[in-house]
Amino acid sequence: MRVNYFLGLVFGLMLFISTHSVADTSTLLLLDPVQTKIIQAKPAQKTIKKEVEEFDGFVDYVLVKKREQKLYLYSEDQVVKSYKIAMGKQPKGQKLKEGDSRTPEGLYTLDWRNPNSKFFRSIHVSYPNVVQTRSAREAGVDPGGEIMIHGQPNDWSERIKLTFSYQNWTEGCIALENQDMIEVWDLVRDGTPIKIDP
Repeated sequence: MRVNYFLGLVFGLMLFISTHSVADTSTLLLLDPVQTKIIQAKPAQKTIKKEVEEFDGFVDYVLVKKREQKLYLYSEDQVVKSYKIAMGKQPKGQKLKEGDSRTPEGLYTLDWRNPNSKFFRSIHVSYPNVVQTRSAREAGVDPGGEIMIHGQPNDWSERIKLTFSYQNWTEGCIALENQDMIEVWDLVRDGTPIKIDP
């Protein structure tokens, strides 16, 4: 009885292989030993947001997601580049005043740049806006300013102190590795909008 059962399994499998192509490895073929039939199992589908490998031109806007510690460059609603960033030493929450070490949240403009800053290049974020300036004055505090996207410190002694990969170390600015800053510098022109999400 067991021999006949085994031979039945083998014969069924050989018959399937002879009548079906198994060259397509996108599906998984399973043999059910009880019911002696082939089950076709599809792999789990993964949604992957791909970046554009080659992008020549200027991006339309910049998005920063503080929770992810990522900066995204968009062109026509498509992500063309993304970068790991460091932010203010107190990354959670909205910037309210000078010295709170927070990175501001909201919609701003990248309005001017400095190739000779104390960090490797810098692009200015137009914080504070009119509402934030008024709120700070009503609270009797300085809202702060000079929020930039920039690279690493030009001073090597300062650079050595930083463990960049997973630490937030700025006073509120958005910091990139220098090679990433070169790309952002080239792809983002003055006047580009930037949105900074929590």
